[in-house]
Amino acid sequence: MAGSDRIVVLNQPAHGIPASEYAAELRSRLPSYHVKLPRTESETRETIGTARVVTGIHMGEELLARADDLELFAGGSAGVGHLPLDAFRERGVAVTNASGVHGPNIAEQVVGWLLAFARRLDEGWRREQDNTWQHFRGGEFQGSTVTVVGMGAIGEAVVERLDGFGVETIGARYSPAKGGPTDEVVGFTDAEAFQGALSRSEYVVVAAPLTDETRGLVGDGELSAMPTDAVLVNVGRGPIVDTDALVDAIRGNKLGGAALDVTDPEPLPADHPLWEFDNVRVTPHNAGSTPKYWERLADILTDNVGRVEDGRTDDLRNQVVVPDGE
Repeated sequence: MAGSDRIVVLNQPAHGIPASEYAAELRSRLPSYHVKLPRTESETRETIGTARVVTGIHMGEELLARADDLELFAGGSAGVGHLPLDAFRERGVAVTNASGVHGPNIAEQVVGWLLAFARRLDEGWRREQDNTWQHFRGGEFQGSTVTVVGMGAIGEAVVERLDGFGVETIGARYSPAKGGPTDEVVGFTDAEAFQGALSRSEYVVVAAPLTDETRGLVGDGELSAMPTDAVLVNVGRGPIVDTDALVDAIRGNKLGGAALDVTDPEPLPADHPLWEFDNVRVTPHNAGSTPKYWERLADILTDNVGRVEDGRTDDLRNQVVVPDGE
């Protein structure tokens, strides 16, 4: 990079994986650049002033004010709501996110849950724990209908992995005119169309981001529209699903089950009723965990470093657009 060859990796782990692995990955891919991983706050403040690229999970305004040469902040998470986006825009700093990094692993967890519910593997596990050799009736996933709420990178990854299982898919998104890889697409802001899709679905997968439109999207009306043996999977954000309505539906046998990687509240308190149900699976916001996290993030940044060098900071992979006034 003309003027500076420094890339600063903020010392912020992701899913328990140290940022040192990210720095090592970048060094192997970008041998002509100086990839710096400061270990202390003072070292970070000192090194960030001459960096044209900084990458990490979060970066506050105080640190941003010290980054005089910064042209790109490569975010290490898909969501950017925790970043001072207005401050980045005012300083002319481009921002990218990690959209797509989690797609394969989260989709694998979703498919695992769908098959576990369809084949009643939880019942097999219970009988194994009791040393009981006794047959039980399993279901079949083939021929079912799966509605995927959210057609972003994760939603599309889920649909891609459902191909070959012989299921019908319905995509629910904010702008249905954009279409999608599913057999059918509906708008989730159209209550009649959305609830109609849910009423035809044995499985509903929530994979949308949390926005004003998706907060509380799956409430009593939506859960009531689902068949009583249907299964809800949420790998999006907890507040997209009305927790009280979900508890009522499970408790009243109005739903076949749920698999939740995200909850509201989060972390889920130890005395919360969702822990009590045999037909509710809960993981601690762990679906995003993958040993390839930094590798996939490095793919994005490596591509974008070349674009920054060419002066193409308005044409970056995974670029976050922040309009004036937002």
